[in-house]
Amino acid sequence: MVRKRKTIILNNIEVLRAGAKGISIGKTDEGKTVLIKGAIPGDVVDVQVSKKKSNYLEGQAIALHHASPYRVEPVCSHFGVCGGCKWQDMRYDAQLKFKHDEVINNLVRIGGFKDLDAEIVPILGSEEQYFYRNKLEFTFSNARWLTLEEIQSGKEFNDRDAVGFHIPGAWSKVLDIETCYLQRDPSNAIRQEVKRYAIEHQLDFFDLQEQEGLLRTLMIRTSQNGELMVLVQFYREEKEKREAFLENLKNKFPEITSLLYAINPKQNDSVYDLAIQVYSGKEYITEQMEDLHFKIGPKSFYQTNPKQAYELYKLTREFAGLTGEELVYDLYTGTGTIAQFVAKKARKVIGVESVAEAIEAAKAAAKQNKIDNCEFYCGDMKEVLNQEFIEQHGIPDVVITDPPRDGMHKKVVENILFMNPKRVVYVSCNSATQARDLEMMKEQYNIVKVQPVDMFPQTHHVENIVLLERKEA
Repeated sequence: MVRKRKTIILNNIEVLRAGAKGISIGKTDEGKTVLIKGAIPGDVVDVQVSKKKSNYLEGQAIALHHASPYRVEPVCSHFGVCGGCKWQDMRYDAQLKFKHDEVINNLVRIGGFKDLDAEIVPILGSEEQYFYRNKLEFTFSNARWLTLEEIQSGKEFNDRDAVGFHIPGAWSKVLDIETCYLQRDPSNAIRQEVKRYAIEHQLDFFDLQEQEGLLRTLMIRTSQNGELMVLVQFYREEKEKREAFLENLKNKFPEITSLLYAINPKQNDSVYDLAIQVYSGKEYITEQMEDLHFKIGPKSFYQTNPKQAYELYKLTREFAGLTGEELVYDLYTGTGTIAQFVAKKARKVIGVESVAEAIEAAKAAAKQNKIDNCEFYCGDMKEVLNQEFIEQHGIPDVVITDPPRDGMHKKVVENILFMNPKRVVYVSCNSATQARDLEMMKEQYNIVKVQPVDMFPQTHHVENIVLLERKEA
């Protein structure tokens, strides 16, 4: 006999603050912490508990008794199901406040900087709060996600073809998207036309469970100078259908400057090991930042909010305090964008990155931009950045580090401390791991300046730049 778990409802929980990953935080009358999905600070809600631990509860808001003054009406019809813009129901000034608070709370709580004697600059908001992304990827599915309202209607739905986003936590489920507010036109029009044509011509959409179906994914990339890339992944080669499909796109959207395709029979959608074919136009689009030009291919990494990335890079360069005499190490350099951006103000820049393709792209971009004081090296950061490497290239005056969300390996932190540069500029997309790393550096360095930057409006994500200066004996 299986005993049915009792449903626990917490009534009239006041949401006190925003927590990590877009989840809000409240307290029970007994003082136990409640992690709440679907609510924002200032709300008073009923919560259905989904997880019960000794020191906290997790749950979903199921009824709103008092609306927060921060609440606004979401612009997107898919809000709450898509999962991509979890803070779209919150005023933008409030989003900035809670992101700023998260950065400082992490420095205090995780980093242990309780008496932070530093200049804390207010978070830099994004000029564009919608339509700021330059890249979106959509998935074709023959079994679109049905909303709760559709399921409860009792109707049968035969129109199950979808071109949209994966449901969070359910990779095989795809939500059909009508209008997305993340990428400027003609992104929505292209996706809608692709779906219309495919249904009209009876092209089969991908079955994610059975791993079968002609149409697999659609990627759209834009650049600030108006160039447009579209990449379609087909599961198998059907030349006549493929060419007709792509020709329709080419004719309907003459503004596409790079129309690409790939045949992908693999178990995953990753493009990095696929042969990309050019159907029409160029194999890349171009992006410009000051006097630097970057070729963006279908496999290239480039900041997805380019306008705000420019502001981030300007602040990074400013924090570095370069005079033209410094040797700079740019750790986790990626495609070398920051390295090249600071190169004209430095004597020399050494970029290190673990992804070989990114290093090749960095070298090619530096050559194209006629930058001759940048060198790039590939390898695992904790292995490359050793004493031999430092002896060969010199002890840096400034280290810029921009690691992935997991932060820096402990060995990398130790190597920075060994090098003991005058300044360290730490750029992070995860202020929690950043605070953890900074805690290991506090005996040798002072935090001088903290600058949060909002790269992703309508989401809980926040970038942060910290300037460290070496303590003098």
